[in-house]
Amino acid sequence: MIRLAITVGEPAGIGPDICLDLAGNLPRPDVDLTFIGDAGHLSARAAARGLAVQILPFDPRLAPVSASTATLRVWQVDLPRPPQAGRPDPANALALLEGLDHAVAGCLDGRFDAVVTAPLDKGVICDAGIPFSGHTEYLAARTGTAQVVMLLVAGTLRVALATTHLPLRQVPDALTIGGLTGTLRILDHDLRSRFGIARPRIAVCGLNPHAGECGHLGREEIDLIGPAIAAGQALGLDLTGPLPADTLFTPTRLAPFDAVLAMFHDQGLPVLKYAGFGRAVNVTLGLPIIRTSVDHGTAYDLAGSGRADAGSLRAAVALAAELAGRRG
Repeated sequence: MIRLAITVGEPAGIGPDICLDLAGNLPRPDVDLTFIGDAGHLSARAAARGLAVQILPFDPRLAPVSASTATLRVWQVDLPRPPQAGRPDPANALALLEGLDHAVAGCLDGRFDAVVTAPLDKGVICDAGIPFSGHTEYLAARTGTAQVVMLLVAGTLRVALATTHLPLRQVPDALTIGGLTGTLRILDHDLRSRFGIARPRIAVCGLNPHAGECGHLGREEIDLIGPAIAAGQALGLDLTGPLPADTLFTPTRLAPFDAVLAMFHDQGLPVLKYAGFGRAVNVTLGLPIIRTSVDHGTAYDLAGSGRADAGSLRAAVALAAELAGRRG
């Protein structure tokens, strides 16, 4: 069995709903799931939705739960305040991070083969006085990883990001030759080791419209991105670019490549989410552990309604199991 930890995410959002919807409806039979969250809250959400889901306490000595059984095994993390659907409470922020810490520790000590995360609300955690820019950055800090890469996967389309959760005006200053070269090395390495691609072919976007138009629309392609590509090619990486993003993201241009490196969050991810929303998966590369996540946020307006789609969480579980199985 492949052992996965699933953090339930923001309790006022749809995280509890999509976790409950996994009970007895897993994407493959060889996964054993441990949910990390508040069992009482999960039971209350299930009751409110009329779901017949059995909640069991986590005990590593117990046999795996059958994939066909409507049961969730929960590693208890107490929430200080009872959550209400659609109404996030910063008082619960520390408990959410405690759950993440349990998942990371369990992966590092071999208890779990991977962690899958349901969505959190960065703003709510920051409102609690805790600096938090996202799962990706938090997991890097918790594992002592100097550089990580966010990769979104929708079928055969894979889009990695050179920068993640930054205001747009800060993106050019965040790009460096060394940072881009490191990102490309991590992307190439994990495509080989985790995705089983023998020689990854990576397309690299430019930052500016038309990839800078030979310097007339910006020099980042000439001064930063081009030199980083050359450095990666000198290391044996199969890289092409910098390419204009508006023409790269077409089926014909994408066909030769195994992955794309976009320069900023909203350069690459709108295309990927349009192509595969509801089945796309977020993967953090460069970590010593395997982490996948959903492609959406907390969706407070859907919390507790039964209308949330668990497709992305199911895809994240399936990909985490695939990556863990390949590593094993």
